[in-house]
Amino acid sequence: MSPRPKALFAMREEHLAPLFPAPLLRRLDTLADIDVTLVAERFDDPGMALALAETEILITGWGCPPLDEAVLAAAPRLRGVLHAAGSVKSLVTPACWERGLLISTAAEANAVPVAEYTVAAVLLAGKGVFALSERYRRERSFTLAQIQPSIGNNGRTVGIVGASRIGRKVIELLTPYDLDLCLYDPYTRIPGIRQVSLEELLRRSDIVSLHAPATEETRHMLDRERLALLPDGAVVINTARGSLVDTGALVAELKTGRLSAILDVTEPEPLPPSSPLFDLPNAFLTPHIAGSHGNELSRMGAAVLDELERLTAGLPLAHQVTHDDLERVA
Repeated sequence: MSPRPKALFAMREEHLAPLFPAPLLRRLDTLADIDVTLVAERFDDPGMALALAETEILITGWGCPPLDEAVLAAAPRLRGVLHAAGSVKSLVTPACWERGLLISTAAEANAVPVAEYTVAAVLLAGKGVFALSERYRRERSFTLAQIQPSIGNNGRTVGIVGASRIGRKVIELLTPYDLDLCLYDPYTRIPGIRQVSLEELLRRSDIVSLHAPATEETRHMLDRERLALLPDGAVVINTARGSLVDTGALVAELKTGRLSAILDVTEPEPLPPSSPLFDLPNAFLTPHIAGSHGNELSRMGAAVLDELERLTAGLPLAHQVTHDDLERVA
């Protein structure tokens, strides 16, 4: 790898400025030889041929086309792909592993705002904020005597499904609170956290937060039978993937008033305007905002530059993705 390798941006151009504001571009210029005005939205653009032929490092983001055999053939010097976003599943192909490319992701940086959103949702749900806010809006009056004695976060049981990057960060951020945490993950163990089966977690949890990847194994892991295990008044939080929850089964439970849900992701996404979730008072919906947005995007750009600095110094990547990782991550 050259001390100052030739690099190329590959993403939708609209994402470049938020990911790499001026201070980060100045830092990037010290680490790589890159034309910051050139962004590859398509690799088959004739104007990209020369740049791609010279590129040693691709700095990718949302909208980067798949790195298939044809692309790699046009980029004979390419050695590394540094992704300024989360999942690399949409761009990494078998040809990347055959080439032996080094792949890195900013998923760790993207995990921070998702975990922060989740922790806020857990604490507000435990306090009964969503239901009480809806009631206050509807009735436009209240007395403290009307507030249910069951609300509060002291000793409340919170079940975390999936010890992913985000799941682990949520556990870390929730640990200082007086909560009873439990975890379901069939592959990863976290010292000091009680690990239980999914069924036991659902039976005992007041709040369940989903952080598992979207795979065939996890599709509709919360189906009608498992949702029925949740105690009355439980809250389901999903900031992971909509496919983890059987939407029809969840709607049926919510219509009874037995459960509540905080959903930043859904299946389908976006929801059709006719979805009953929009009209259910015990469904709190946000439009996939838990991940990095606004001023949080530059955190991912900075993470990529940290990786580039390690790469050019001959150091191991801190957030390398391997072939096996893609089988079990989002």
